Amino acid sequence: MAKGSVFVLGATGQVGRAAVTALAADGWEVRAVSRGGGRDERWPDEVREVPADRDDDAALAAALGDGCDVLVDMVAYGEGHAQQLRGLADRIGSAVVISSGAVYEDEQGRGVDTQDEPDGFPRYPVPIRETQATVAPGEATYSTRKVALERELLAAGAALPVTLLRAGAIHGPYCRTPRELYFVKRAVDGRPVRVLAYGGRSRFHPVHVSNLAELIRLAALRPGSRVLNAGDPEVPTAAEIGTAIDGVLGRRSETVLIEGGSPTGSVGLTPWGLEHPVVYDIAAAERELSYRPVTTYEDSLPATVEWLVEQLHGKEWTDAFPKMAAQYAPFGDLFGYADEDAWLEQHGRGAK
Repeated sequence: MAKGSVFVLGATGQVGRAAVTALAADGWEVRAVSRGGGRDERWPDEVREVPADRDDDAALAAALGDGCDVLVDMVAYGEGHAQQLRGLADRIGSAVVISSGAVYEDEQGRGVDTQDEPDGFPRYPVPIRETQATVAPGEATYSTRKVALERELLAAGAALPVTLLRAGAIHGPYCRTPRELYFVKRAVDGRPVRVLAYGGRSRFHPVHVSNLAELIRLAALRPGSRVLNAGDPEVPTAAEIGTAIDGVLGRRSETVLIEGGSPTGSVGLTPWGLEHPVVYDIAAAERELSYRPVTTYEDSLPATVEWLVEQLHGKEWTDAFPKMAAQYAPFGDLFGYADEDAWLEQHGRGAK
């Protein structure tokens, strides 16, 4: 007997695929909603695929029909999406919505969106609890729009109980901006050396898609109005991640560490390149949902690395991951080997 009905928005995205799999396995009757329809090969036949554009209010309302016990939203973004869900509250028992750890600001009012400004690197407490201040809501940036989403949804109160999951750096197969690509592509290209800024100590709390799916599954079982951090059980450094990926690929690379930021161009730049650690406290999720991560970062790496190698086969990385290429373009070429070689030679550490 099904636990109830779940309506999953963004079902064919990275997190959606894993969430539908976890919810269906737990006995929920799942409608998997995405713009173009479609399904994941891991889903059981009972999962019903529904094509609908969540930005089309009428189409979304029609797809929701008589309603659902739980609505899970992977793609909610901004006040408008929150108002859209509140308008359907009479047909939704409770909701689980993916937010982001990027919403936090430090004691100086700095957030991840201020990194380009002088002295812009946020210095958060370690670990960051859900009570930490957030940036002001608005439409200007990713972070401000996520805060606007959160506040509008929480304002619904008992009319729409919602669990907001502030996800860390999401990783795993089907990621459109995979940070692990930085090390995997270097291995595929046969680079014998890598240069890491900030002494390789940068830490940005990851969360594997299966751990996020587990949090979604648990929140669906325990409706309530709350904000919870979502993360893996450990937070490896950039240097540790590089070593772990080498281990998966059976390689051994030399690591050259730079104290401080990139000395020139993109040399030393990595997708983890924060000056200060970003580590989330996940105790509230453990306490309120009895959350126990289903995997660790290192245990999940083989499947992620295998998928990344497959995506790179016969393609330019910018074609395989256009969103990531656009995201990092303002900071320089993540794979600027010529600049890296010139810097290494200048410092007597030429790549071999």
